[in-house]
Amino acid sequence: MDKLVELQSRVQLLEYHQKLLLKMLAAPNLDFYRLVIEKGISEQEVQAFNEICEDLNKKMEKQKAEGFIHFHPLFIEFLNSLPAELDAKEVVQSCLRQHLYETLFLEFNKCLND
Repeated sequence: MDKLVELQSRVQLLEYHQKLLLKMLAAPNLDFYRLVIEKGISEQEVQAFNEICEDLNKKMEKQKAEGFIHFHPLFIEFLNSLPAELDAKEVVQSCLRQHLYETLFLEFNKCLND
């Protein structure tokens, strides 16, 4: 039974990656999707990543409104939430190239360079 569950999981991962590949055919600059496929990240992990980015983006906007100019605590929160297979620098750069959460990742890019 375990092998069947594992097989179903692998098929779901392949189907998800196939959907991403089809999107990449139309727009080859989707670097974050490429990274997801290369690292074998699941759809659930990407959904969790998007939820975290949404949350961090809201926190950053609130902090900016309060006059904050440094966002290292948010960056640390981001680092702690990344799947182990992903490298923070690769994620930040690929998201910037794909224009995902641009404001957030521009700030995180500064944290990488500090």
